Amino acid sequence: MGVGHFGRLHAEKLAADEMSDLVAVADVDAERARGVAARHGVRAVTDHRELVGAVDAVTIAVPTIAHHEVARFFLEHGVHVLVEKPFASTIAEADDLIALARARGLALQVGHLERFSCFGSGLFEKVTTPLYIEALRIAPFRPRGLDVGVVHDLMIHDIDLVSYLVGAPITSVDAVGAPVLGEREDIVNARITFETGCVATVTASRVAFKSERRLRVFQPDGLLSIDLLNKRGAFISKTYKDGTPHFDVEERTLGEHDSLGSEISSFLHAVAEGTEPVVTGEDGREAMRIADRIGESLRRHFALVQSRALRPGAGTGGAAEDRGVRRRV
Repeated sequence: MGVGHFGRLHAEKLAADEMSDLVAVADVDAERARGVAARHGVRAVTDHRELVGAVDAVTIAVPTIAHHEVARFFLEHGVHVLVEKPFASTIAEADDLIALARARGLALQVGHLERFSCFGSGLFEKVTTPLYIEALRIAPFRPRGLDVGVVHDLMIHDIDLVSYLVGAPITSVDAVGAPVLGEREDIVNARITFETGCVATVTASRVAFKSERRLRVFQPDGLLSIDLLNKRGAFISKTYKDGTPHFDVEERTLGEHDSLGSEISSFLHAVAEGTEPVVTGEDGREAMRIADRIGESLRRHFALVQSRALRPGAGTGGAAEDRGVRRRV
């Protein structure tokens, strides 16, 4: 459902997977739907409701604002659903979809792709008691995805990863950021504290000059470092030789692993075998909840900055001079 940039990739993976028989693609843009359908020799529709009775499962890659409507329609008609991130527009919408899928016994998976990035490498299994986590995800500006801010566009990937690795509720969130090219935030840094005491610093930007996706996890017995963009990682542990501490570096390559193909294959197995998806609706909801907490902190930060900017003398150097500080240009 939806064959824009990412939906087209979904269609390619579904057409190639032996467990699925791609029968149709849907998009409100008839020409776009026909183009993708012709490539795979399947039916094209502009109204997803036409597919009731013709499909067992769907993947949903429409704009976020329509996730709930489209996913709910198919769940109501007994169809299994894989919905792209962010899961929904609101927590209430997420709760509604989770409850409906549970009541109908249907698979509901959320497309948090990075869960599958280290598939088979064994790197995530190295994480046991994280104390501090750093996540960085930056990219140059692209017009697509601007229906949401950078928190729900890019940071949501690392929010889900961090939440998964820590495996505990959050206790506090403090965030700063700014809109640069649009009305929504384009760069954000968030500090997230968990009940275990673990602290995560997560940074996302869609106005950078280059792309980077890195994750570092510090724990008592070592450091996990992953370059998600260049597909390599290492676990650095402390060992002793003759009573002297040394670093033991275990490097892993993530290879040419197909993360999206693994995500879709995982969904198809959950459908066929009646098992729990790797990334459940509850997982998607928790990532949304943390993202919402970050959004609340951002709004407080914006309000504070604006209130101070509106004070008499603000922007003229007066406030700095009152503190005995001289600005230099």
